[in-house]
Amino acid sequence: MTGTVLALPVAVPLLAAGALLAVGGRRTVHRLTAMAVHAGVLLLGVALVNATTDGTVFVQNIGSWPPGIAIVLAADTLSALMLSVSALLALLATAFAAATADDGSPLFTPLALVLSAGVYGAFLTTDLFNLFVFVEVMLVPSYALLTQAGGTRRGSAARIYVTTSLLASTLLLAGVALVYGVTGTVSLAELAGAAQHSRAAALACSVVLLALATKAAVVPLHGWLPRTYPAAPPAVVVLFSGLLTKVAVYATMRVYALVFNGTGLRWVFMAAALLTMAAGVLGAVGEQAMKSILCFHMVSQIGYILLGIALFTPAGLAAAIFFQVQYVLVKAALLTCAGAVETTHRTDRLDRLGNLARQDPLLAAAFMAAALSLAGLPPLSGFVAKLGLIRAAASTTDYLALATAIAVSFFTLVSMIKIWEGAFWGEPTARAASTARPVPPPPRERTSERMALALPAVVLAAPSLLLGIQAQPLLTASAAAADGLINTSAYVRAVGR
Repeated sequence: MTGTVLALPVAVPLLAAGALLAVGGRRTVHRLTAMAVHAGVLLLGVALVNATTDGTVFVQNIGSWPPGIAIVLAADTLSALMLSVSALLALLATAFAAATADDGSPLFTPLALVLSAGVYGAFLTTDLFNLFVFVEVMLVPSYALLTQAGGTRRGSAARIYVTTSLLASTLLLAGVALVYGVTGTVSLAELAGAAQHSRAAALACSVVLLALATKAAVVPLHGWLPRTYPAAPPAVVVLFSGLLTKVAVYATMRVYALVFNGTGLRWVFMAAALLTMAAGVLGAVGEQAMKSILCFHMVSQIGYILLGIALFTPAGLAAAIFFQVQYVLVKAALLTCAGAVETTHRTDRLDRLGNLARQDPLLAAAFMAAALSLAGLPPLSGFVAKLGLIRAAASTTDYLALATAIAVSFFTLVSMIKIWEGAFWGEPTARAASTARPVPPPPRERTSERMALALPAVVLAAPSLLLGIQAQPLLTASAAAADGLINTSAYVRAVGR
């Protein structure tokens, strides 16, 4: 394999989006095209993972332009892992959008493809300015996807989302400009170690990290996420959950590893990690709707990844990378379950649901597996990831972090039990039953529709069991990715040629 294929994950979705706009609203053509594009990116990502675990870094210079203005893409194990899991999520989100009919608009699939192109490009880019460009490529269609169904609630959520995104993007662009003004470059390879040699460079790159923290919903910059994501259509929130904030987390890892060499901001990352874990899980306690609870947990789980970055040891980074890969799928599985419930019953409020385990046992099984994995129970993937982080924290005597991680896992389990009891096991409360329009069980003749809604959740939840029982392949790849963050010389040499 050569680096000449690295432009495909960006170019093909953009070309496909343009082609679909030309053919109009042929829904079947839209769905099959999107699935084919994401499946192709998934296969490429898996091949890149296999080819980079030995430390190889593939590089492509678009157009062979001279250094300084060249658009350079690179793939190491970390970017290949994120490319793979993002493509898998986008593929299943496309299937789920078909089941929920969220893709009814002729613009839905082209917008989703443009968003995915921005995500894939952000994982592959090697300079800060192009990172900003790809982040904007993914954000612009997200504005339209959030509001496509209209409504007062979505309009209010869109205003918060757009305002926060524009402020964070402005801050990111200002940070990139400061970095260029101080160092004369935005290439990550040329910026390697710059923060250790220049206080001005460190401050400029800290502005970039602050903007990324806002986009990743790190506490105390997290308020926008639980106020906007629950208002999105079911398939859109699934797509957003695994792509948008994860790009910011990935970029944080990359910038901190290359520019800061993983030092200098340990206490900042540690404080942010602990606060994000705790505030997210406590925010979920007071919520009464499935998506709202899960979106607060989306904030909380970001804290676990930040913990690995704060530790910045081989074990801590490997555990954080393993956590991020499996978490993308687990959280998407849970939100797919919530979306399936909302689509079928027209609500996701716990006091208006109940007895769903008997009505839809396949969906209930998918939720149970993903929920227990999110809480970190064995033998699921969440247990492997959290155990790795806890052991890494113990090895560096960060006992407060260890205790916080365990406590947050306990409260996460409590929240998952709350959803299970309210939606899948219990009965609607007397007050809800008297005030809400009764929702009859789905009729038998619509079994195929319920299967179509449940199948993406099952496929997304299945890796939580597989990666728990057979964790070694991903652990090996995560360790290789962690080594690439600690020993950046191979990346710097390859990109700087």
